[in-house]
Amino acid sequence: MDYEIKDISLAGEGKLKIEWAGGRMPVLRLIRERFQKEKPLKGLKVGACLHVTSETANLMITLKEGGASVYLCASNPLSTQDDVAASLVKDYEIPVFAIKGEDRDSYYQHIQKVLDSGLQYTMDDGADLVSTLHSSRRELLPNIIGGSEETTTGIIRLRAMEKDGKLPYPLISVNDANTKYLFDNRYGTGQSTIDGILRATNKLLAGSNFVVCGYGWCGRGIATRAKGLGARVTVTEVSPLKALEAIMDGFEVKTLVEACPTADIIVTATGDLHVVREEHFIKLKDGAILSNSGHFNVEIDIDTLEKISNGKRRIRGFIDEYILEGGKKIYLLAEGRLVNLACAEGHPSEVMDMSFANQALSCEYIKDNAKTLKNKVYNVPTVIDEEIARLKLESMNTSIDVLTPEQKKYLASWDMGT
Repeated sequence: MDYEIKDISLAGEGKLKIEWAGGRMPVLRLIRERFQKEKPLKGLKVGACLHVTSETANLMITLKEGGASVYLCASNPLSTQDDVAASLVKDYEIPVFAIKGEDRDSYYQHIQKVLDSGLQYTMDDGADLVSTLHSSRRELLPNIIGGSEETTTGIIRLRAMEKDGKLPYPLISVNDANTKYLFDNRYGTGQSTIDGILRATNKLLAGSNFVVCGYGWCGRGIATRAKGLGARVTVTEVSPLKALEAIMDGFEVKTLVEACPTADIIVTATGDLHVVREEHFIKLKDGAILSNSGHFNVEIDIDTLEKISNGKRRIRGFIDEYILEGGKKIYLLAEGRLVNLACAEGHPSEVMDMSFANQALSCEYIKDNAKTLKNKVYNVPTVIDEEIARLKLESMNTSIDVLTPEQKKYLASWDMGT
């Protein structure tokens, strides 16, 4: 079996991590039990470009139990848990091509390794697998029946491809499932981003000026958790509606230029390019901390920060200190990459349970329906979304009410007014 990981001897510790996460992913466990019996993915080659974490490992194991051949590479150079990668190779015989801290060339070489498997289904987090296929491995496209995408950034890219008529096969937007973005993006990103910042800096958030760039579901989660720890939170936005919502939620809204002079910590969560750039760097106060929770390391203009700095050093773990004119120091976390995965462990298992349940069931859905699907981005079918929510509630020993026949009739009528 071909693989490229850091150290196979790390497998023991990785297996324990996988088991710990699996114990907190009851919905995925139920799906795995059914997959073991029914083998709905038998004969399917799945290529996955995801964050190589203990939660992802449980998804890969589930797909393999369902009969699929699975090949995994990282969707971010700093998000791989090397011990988990080792365990997937040694204990579960799943080929993994990922090493934490790999350079850009190695990152794309590992994507090519997954493509070399002759995959039939792509499972992406950021759409690098799809874009690489489209740009350099088009000879593989006839064999691919479909795929799925995990995150907002990837969906932006895929919808742009669809608009341009360049989407090569049917894809399901796992990110847009209610049981994904309402929980993973908000609660998962909210908690794990704060976790990453605190592990990297050990900074007290209470009383600090905390700026969140972007008030989508990820930004909302980050702002809420920072506020809960006592930070004074400011939101920056380009959307009037989201800015208004942030105000109604109790946050101060400013332009980023206005927020920079007093900011202690800035977190980007927009999915866009150069959100924090030179005009902001020069306004920051001495000691300001910059971090990113968007998928790619493009939200902070690091190239410009390098150019205007007189010095740079790695001062602590994943913290780089930049010295600007006059001796002002700015601190960048995790090289501008995903702070929650580079500096911590990513989302908690309980919330990834629903996200990866969507991935597993979307894979099954595409396999069963590929012949009837067009080359477009589809939402997760409502029946799957609601079943995942039902199973999650069941795992939490929570019951909900059921509509009576009279109530159903009323909701379906138009003539039963006041």
